[in-house]
Amino acid sequence: MSAYKIPEPVAGRMLIVDDDAINRAILENIFARFYGIEEAENGRVGLDKLLQNPDEYCAVLLDVVMPVMDGMEVLECLQALSLPERIPVFLITAEANDDTMRAAYRMGVMDVISKPVVPYVVERRVNSVVELFRARRRLGNVVLRQQSELLQQAQTIINLNYGMIEALSTAIEFRSEESGDHVRRIHDITKHLLAYTSMGEGMDAQTIEHIALASIMHDVGKIAIPDSILNKPGKLTPEEFEIMKSHTLQGAMLLEKIPQLRENEAYAYAYDIARHHHERWDGRGYPDGLRGEEISVWARVVSLADVYDALISKRVYKNALPREEALAMIRRGDCGAFDPRMLECFFSVEKELYALYDR
Repeated sequence: MSAYKIPEPVAGRMLIVDDDAINRAILENIFARFYGIEEAENGRVGLDKLLQNPDEYCAVLLDVVMPVMDGMEVLECLQALSLPERIPVFLITAEANDDTMRAAYRMGVMDVISKPVVPYVVERRVNSVVELFRARRRLGNVVLRQQSELLQQAQTIINLNYGMIEALSTAIEFRSEESGDHVRRIHDITKHLLAYTSMGEGMDAQTIEHIALASIMHDVGKIAIPDSILNKPGKLTPEEFEIMKSHTLQGAMLLEKIPQLRENEAYAYAYDIARHHHERWDGRGYPDGLRGEEISVWARVVSLADVYDALISKRVYKNALPREEALAMIRRGDCGAFDPRMLECFFSVEKELYALYDR
């Protein structure tokens, strides 16, 4: 018993392109129970119909010898648009010589069927290929849908991770009686310095985004600092300052212990920034006493961003300083030694950075 299954009538149209009305009628009689049939009396008319809405057609039966535009010319146009990859094209011709067949297959024809046609043969050959194209399209749609779902899931996870990072960083700012805007401003200043000055030279946009995200975790280690020190309104004693300084090491250790974060591309930057954003260009910073270019570019940038924001913002231990006074302090080195090139970059865009603040 044959395994061939007669297809059920389905939505979709078949285009029959042949200058002979009798040939068109024969083919319509074979396929009308399976497809909606459209006819064209020459290649030009057929091509125009097809190009109006190609996705409505499930197959094209194409004669070779026709007036105005022959079948091979139609094929050339279809091949230029890659349509034979989406719609099966069948050459049905009495001119099935080797050269014609070779050229037709090269241009994407699925089958070459000789006239006069044998109805049950042409039906089976055409319907089998149409069903194959449909199955491939269904599979492609499933794959695309699955890819889309996976991308959405991945984006959800990324957003969740970013949300957790922001929540953790902001919670620490609230704990130290800050508004929580500090981490947002550090993010924005870091991103601006890297994106619009030579400090970000050689970095692509994605890398800059990762570093900006990492910058908001610079003070995550303050979670381990006692409130009595963290929120002390007056000057810290030497002993208290040593405890405060430990937030750099505490932050690095905390980030190391979050396995989900270690898989994030921002992790390496976050770890380095948390540990080294208090290092100084002259080697007099902490915790490792790094000097000059031993300090990573991103740690240098966050260090300056942190100082700038601290000076011109109100803190529990001080009022906001006037902008001019804050800039003068940075220039004089009152807040530590910074990379000279970075200072040039900073002052070249400081007006734009100051505009980030709502005054």
